[in-house]
Amino acid sequence: MAEQGAPPVGAGDHAVDMKLELVPVPVADVDRAKAFYADRLGFCVDVDARPADGVRVVQVTPPGSSCSIGFGAGLAAYEGAPGSIRALHLVVADIDRARAHLVSRGVDVEPVVDVGGGVRYAAFADPDGNTLTLQEMAWRTGDAT
Repeated sequence: MAEQGAPPVGAGDHAVDMKLELVPVPVADVDRAKAFYADRLGFCVDVDARPADGVRVVQVTPPGSSCSIGFGAGLAAYEGAPGSIRALHLVVADIDRARAHLVSRGVDVEPVVDVGGGVRYAAFADPDGNTLTLQEMAWRTGDAT
C-alpha cells in the first residue's frame, strides 16, 4: 500500500510497468488439473517442471493471453485450498462461440447471462471447483450501442 501523500506507482516521468503474468491456482491433483486446462480448455502448456524433490511447477496459458495460470506442488504459492479461486475472467470477443467451443470439448459451461451494459457472462469450474468466467464486453468488439 502506498504511503499517504506519496505519488501513485507510475506517476511522473519514470513510470513502472507492472504486468500481471501468472495467477497461482490451488489444485488437489496436478495431473488432473493439467489435463483439464490443456485438453479440455485448450490452454498451452508452457512449463511442466520438477526443479527439486517434491516440487512440481505447471504453467498454462489461455490462447491469446499474456497472463498464465500456474499450479503445482511443493511451493507456498500452491498451498491454498483447492477450489478456493473464484471467477477468473477469460475475456472473449464472441461468448456464444467460445461457450460452444468449450461445450464441444466436454466442459460444463453454464448458459450465457446478459448482465446489461453490453456485458455477458458464462461460468464454469475446473475439477477442483475453482471457477472461471467467460466474459464478453460489447465495447471491445464494437457492438456497444
